[in-house]
Amino acid sequence: MSKLQVWARDLAMGTRFAFAGGREGWTRTLLTGIGVGLGVALLLVSTALPSALAARDARGDARSTLSAPTADAAGRDTLLIARASQTYHATDVDGIFVRAEGPDAPVPPGLKEIPGPGELAVSPALHTLLKSADGKLLRERLDGKITQTIGDAGLVGPGELYFYAGTDWLHKADVDEYSRVQRITGFANTFEAEPLRPDLMLLVVLTFVALLMPVAVFIAAAVRFGGERRDRRLAALRLIGADSRMVRRIAAGEALAGSVIGLVLGAGFFAVSRQLVGQVSLQQRSVFPADLDPAPWLAALVAVAVPAAAVAVTLLALRGVVIEPLGVVRTAKQRRRRIWWRLLMPLAGLGLLAPLMGRGNDQGAFNQWQVSGGVVLLLVGITALLPWLLERLVGGISGGPVSWQLAVRRLQISSGTAARLVNGIAVAVAGAIALQMLFAGTEDTYTQDTGQDPSRASLSVMTHSGSGPVDIDSLGKKLGQTRGITRAVPLTEVNGAAKVPEMDRRIEITIGTCDSLREVAVLDSCNEGDAFILTGADPGVSGPYGATAAPGQQIFAGNVMGLEHFKKAVPWTVPANARTVPSRKDPAGQLRTGLLVTPSVAPKGIDPFEAFAQVFVQLDDSVPDALDRARTAAFKAAPMATAMTLTSQQPAPRFSSIRTGLFFGAAGVLVLIGASLLVSQLEQLRERKKLLSALVAFGTKRSTLSLSVLWQTALPITLGMVLATAVGLALGSVLMRMTAVPVRIDWSSVLAMTGTGAGVVVLVTLLSVPPLLRLMRPDGLRTE
Repeated sequence: MSKLQVWARDLAMGTRFAFAGGREGWTRTLLTGIGVGLGVALLLVSTALPSALAARDARGDARSTLSAPTADAAGRDTLLIARASQTYHATDVDGIFVRAEGPDAPVPPGLKEIPGPGELAVSPALHTLLKSADGKLLRERLDGKITQTIGDAGLVGPGELYFYAGTDWLHKADVDEYSRVQRITGFANTFEAEPLRPDLMLLVVLTFVALLMPVAVFIAAAVRFGGERRDRRLAALRLIGADSRMVRRIAAGEALAGSVIGLVLGAGFFAVSRQLVGQVSLQQRSVFPADLDPAPWLAALVAVAVPAAAVAVTLLALRGVVIEPLGVVRTAKQRRRRIWWRLLMPLAGLGLLAPLMGRGNDQGAFNQWQVSGGVVLLLVGITALLPWLLERLVGGISGGPVSWQLAVRRLQISSGTAARLVNGIAVAVAGAIALQMLFAGTEDTYTQDTGQDPSRASLSVMTHSGSGPVDIDSLGKKLGQTRGITRAVPLTEVNGAAKVPEMDRRIEITIGTCDSLREVAVLDSCNEGDAFILTGADPGVSGPYGATAAPGQQIFAGNVMGLEHFKKAVPWTVPANARTVPSRKDPAGQLRTGLLVTPSVAPKGIDPFEAFAQVFVQLDDSVPDALDRARTAAFKAAPMATAMTLTSQQPAPRFSSIRTGLFFGAAGVLVLIGASLLVSQLEQLRERKKLLSALVAFGTKRSTLSLSVLWQTALPITLGMVLATAVGLALGSVLMRMTAVPVRIDWSSVLAMTGTGAGVVVLVTLLSVPPLLRLMRPDGLRTE
């Protein structure tokens, strides 16, 4: 018989043992399959993420107007659009105002026709929100008639809140390049995103590595379910004539069978989760089920790698077990685990990462394979060190209550099994701590100080020149009368210049009451009819503004750039009593230049399209939904206005996206951790069914046995969390040195990560108590 035939025969025998070994055999195979299947499902989701993100980007580009074809004048195929994005209950509600200028105007993706005046086309998620009780205030804001539902082709995700609002008031001057209104003849976006900076790419790579490593550890642990029973069965095979190589091949066949079942179950879990994913939205990110499509070569890689890893892990585990005809020599004289080779992996990982320290963003991208290899070796080092540490810890423990002694003795006999149960969660916690440290270290780099002062105003409502006439006084009055608004400070701005046309040396003219002007200047006194010349602005400010005028000087106000289709600029004389006053940063952080004037001496006859306003709104936090009421009032008074919540700091969008991705991945890994740990715990209890029943039959209290199971979990998890914290801090420090940021530890985040990991294990232990109580019945001693 050839070697290939021998392997095939033995692997087939192992497969038969897995499926035809009675209830014990198929129960162990099923548990192995479930454990492997959970890991495979998450691996398939990970391989499908690139295609899902690419599909989101493609649909976003298809409806985008960033590089859409435009027209200079109205025609049969032109469409006027303007951004109408909103915020409701701290949730983004994106939208666009549309007005068709001809019968052949382009229809946005996902729509059958362009909404007419007063009509709305909304996404399914927005439609649901508007019909719900929670959407009452939003219904007041978006009060058009819903005539269409946006199809999937026009949305980046099923949970997206998006709308198109038809209007008859959109206007665009043919040469007004500064207007927020665009005249397009189609939808497209051909701009390529800038490549990620090296430290952001490092964050992406580390996120994938840190999230997938626990999955691999759990799969490796799952294929060793029922190891003790399997070894006793293999010893029986030795008794009837099988040699050591044959029993190892049979064991490989069993592992192969379990992993194949895991692949099938994993594909099933993935199919179910794929159908459910459309109903899940995390931080306003969602994907269509059809987009979650793994690349064929990645799916094939998973299909090959998982069974191969299962066989390799099984053969490696059997090296530490001498299977003899009369039994399994496992614990008679257990050799103490050696430490030297266990230290090689973390040291090798540090060796790979050390040359990259101090590079930051100045020396190009990090070598992704070198970084990934170093991080993997450090994290895998946890799985190698934990069994050795646990053996040393429990080896010297003696005495204590009965439950404690039972737990310690069990750990002394089989500390490796307990370590495998904790390895996955320890790796996940270590990776999370390292990532959290790196995020905290680079957060300052990607979080800009806006200069805004939320204590002076909660909201800034801005209209824009060229967007259409706005009754600025009415806007300020409506906002001031809205419930939940304690103060509204309106300011009007127009352009001024010493000559016309003028593009570069423009004078900023701010019009407002004395109360309003005090928000932008330091005024010792102010009365109606006063005017002021601002000083003290930052001399380094670039842009067209910065010019000023003297008291009594004649200048022009309004359309100083000489744009066609607008009224000409009007001459205006700066009041002779204008006083010089220093500028003061407004609540939005801007330091103004130019002139301040009260309404009675302000320029008259300016084209309304050339004036724009800013209203600073202070809210009463005690009034429910005050912010949304203010936004609704602003939208009703000036639909084209921008209502911006003032905040002192704002993270960069790409940094926020990567953090959102980490949140997605961490949620999936956490679910896997909990489910896999529960399956592992149930398998361990099943292995000890007869032992537990025997102890109960001899009079051991059930509470004592329950406590012993708790101690068996508490000891390894405590040691695992200590080791994970140490490795996580070390890895995080190295990564921060690599990105050239100061090493600092956010202990609150470290404690949160370790507490979450420990909490998952405690929850799983509590969930395993009911089946434990059922297993402790004396009738569990029955045998067949």
